[in-house]
Amino acid sequence: MSAMTLDITRLGAEGDGVAETANGPVFVPFAHPGDRLKAAVEKSQGTIMALTEPSPDRIAPVCRHFGPDGENGACGGCSLQHVDPALYAEFKRGLVINALRSKGIDVDVGALVAAHPGERRRAVFAARKTEKELLLGFNQAGSHHIVNISECPVLKPSIVARLDDIRIVGRALAPNAEAFRMAVLETLTGLDISVEGMPKLSDQQRQAAIAIILKLRGIARVSVDGEILIEPTRPIVRFGDIEASPPAGGFTQATVEAEDAMAQLVSGIVGKAKAVADLFAGSGTFALRLAQQSKVHAVEGDAPSVAALEQAARRRQGLKPLTTERRDLFRRPMMTSELKHFDAVVFDPPRAGAEAQSKELARSTVRKIAAVSCNPLTLARDLSILVAGGYRVVSVTPIDQFLWSPHVEVVAALERPKK
Repeated sequence: MSAMTLDITRLGAEGDGVAETANGPVFVPFAHPGDRLKAAVEKSQGTIMALTEPSPDRIAPVCRHFGPDGENGACGGCSLQHVDPALYAEFKRGLVINALRSKGIDVDVGALVAAHPGERRRAVFAARKTEKELLLGFNQAGSHHIVNISECPVLKPSIVARLDDIRIVGRALAPNAEAFRMAVLETLTGLDISVEGMPKLSDQQRQAAIAIILKLRGIARVSVDGEILIEPTRPIVRFGDIEASPPAGGFTQATVEAEDAMAQLVSGIVGKAKAVADLFAGSGTFALRLAQQSKVHAVEGDAPSVAALEQAARRRQGLKPLTTERRDLFRRPMMTSELKHFDAVVFDPPRAGAEAQSKELARSTVRKIAAVSCNPLTLARDLSILVAGGYRVVSVTPIDQFLWSPHVEVVAALERPKK
């Protein structure tokens, strides 16, 4: 390890500041383009020792836990609180542009749909019980150290206000000092808390934990590794104006605002299509909205999510026919012969993307495709497959859902030109 004076010229893909040196680029967390700093450098990684000449565009972080001088350690939840807002927006847009260009896709990328503080309704906390308390927060980057948080400007204030109650739940459940995870979702009926990575509880431990949790107000459900421990009331979220109850530990978009923006874009792409296939449908984020105007076939591999979607559809009157299918689209994608029954397709896969499904779509006659992704790199790969199959990318919109992080959502519209 050596000490070096570095001039930061740009942001890297993970949000680190990048300095060009004779030995190649050095990546420095919490650095800003325009900074001159002294850093401890090991190979291509740098750690700020002193910020000798800060960039005039650098801004003050809003959270006491942010950065190398953060309270209780450098929280790994955010990496970009110090970045000028205009540069931040172009950075996220640039992630999408660069991913598409790497696959030879030259298309105009729209402006970033912004995220704002206090919007996150879902968070996954790291937790560990000590003799005195339950540590609850986010791991320091590249470390197992849990930064025990007392505030979080990213999360909804109603979740921050319940941090002590969340700690009570975690401490009641934890049988030892091993670290575990607590996913917390704010729903219309209370907090939905899903615990993972914990040893199996004895009946005595379960009953003792239930007795403690029942004394807390505003807890809709607590589950451990997908098994419901207690559900005082059914957790409810809205997909548009349709109520649904996602399964314990099930996927939901992190913010309502980003979900609504994505849904509006998807609905616009689908347009007046009579029959739509919603692939990787989850609990119905898009399918339930689309079924208000189109016949929808929703395909999802997770059985509890399919059940939640079906239940929501049964409870809502006035929807067009909505059918469901449990299917692993990675191993068994919807085939070209099946796709011929649909005017439009929506797909929103996990980070690995939808490579196998895109290959089938590329051979199909589907007129319109709405491609939704949380990973610009795998989206670019999938779009390149579709473009090679004759589709045209009409629009690409980046959406910020994970504020002050290097993650960005994307919605792309594709059309197959009329022959």
